[in-house]
Amino acid sequence: MKFLDQAKIYVRSGNGGNGCVAFRREKFIEYGGPDGGDGGRGGDIVFEAAANLNTLIDFRYQQHFKAERGHDGAGRDMHGRGGHDLIVKVPVGTQILADDQEEVLADMVRPGQRVTLLKGGNGGWGNARFKTSTNQAPRNANPGQEGEEMWVWLRLKLIADAGLVGLPNAGKSTFLGAVTRARPKVADYPFTTLHPNLGVAYVNNTEFVIADIPGLIEGASEGAGLGTRFLGHVERCGVLLHLVDGTDYDNVAQHYRTIRHELEEYGGGLAEKPELIAITKTDALIPEIVDELRDALAAESGQRKEDILAISSVARQGLDPVLHRMLGYVMEARAARHAEDGGYADEVVEEADGDAQEQENGEWRP
Repeated sequence: MKFLDQAKIYVRSGNGGNGCVAFRREKFIEYGGPDGGDGGRGGDIVFEAAANLNTLIDFRYQQHFKAERGHDGAGRDMHGRGGHDLIVKVPVGTQILADDQEEVLADMVRPGQRVTLLKGGNGGWGNARFKTSTNQAPRNANPGQEGEEMWVWLRLKLIADAGLVGLPNAGKSTFLGAVTRARPKVADYPFTTLHPNLGVAYVNNTEFVIADIPGLIEGASEGAGLGTRFLGHVERCGVLLHLVDGTDYDNVAQHYRTIRHELEEYGGGLAEKPELIAITKTDALIPEIVDELRDALAAESGQRKEDILAISSVARQGLDPVLHRMLGYVMEARAARHAEDGGYADEVVEEADGDAQEQENGEWRP
């Protein structure tokens, strides 16, 4: 299945049904009076976060979504049926943005979360509503209200607990394949990873999700390479694992500095996230060189030398300490997120523009 993390779609809520002008016509009843029914309410546009989706590829083939129109009223005081709401299912982690791609209209972060983006138009009143003591045979009815419409952007940000960052060929995909059951593409040339990959790691009977994104290069914030488009997928992570290729031992400090600069230029809080630094491919290095690389990275990053990790994903060396330290940050981030949500992580959230819409004649209707 092809990975797609951005899509532009058109959404429109349903129009309200028209009110009816009708009069009671029955045998032996001389003055029947008005009995035109009201029109039905138009359907809403509702977005729902679905746990079984992980890409926006479906929106490549369908870009227009319109809710059902409300049915018109009829005689004998028969009200029109309301239009069915249109439920648009998106992956968990999807942001709904306005057409300018700046304003965030909704953020779908919990499975089952629902957000009503556009309300359907109210149904018009039939002539029975306008009967008074001085106007006993009204011949007017209200048309249904128009629905709302807009173009929106969908942007998927993966829900992962930890993220991998680094230059191309730093060993991110190899690490992901070594600590999870994911099987990302691994090759000896840059940019083998063209879209984010996810894997689930198990540590101390606890599982957490790791996201591997395409590598960054100098100038990525200005569009070089694959740019910073995929950095959005690690914005929600509790910790970043910064992998530095140890085989290029003359430039490890420069490589670290390059990635940190791109994270700061991107923004999104990535530069402030907890960071673990790991030297990769240490199976090809002698211990003395590894020690020198730790000194260089400690001086560049400001971290303690003993906090700089050394791993080899191919030889499966040093992976457990990395996972245990990642898990500590992940659990802290989960606790903070749970406290922020108030403990209702699985609650279905409904948001609406208001509890009612105003009719043309000044009355309020639900």
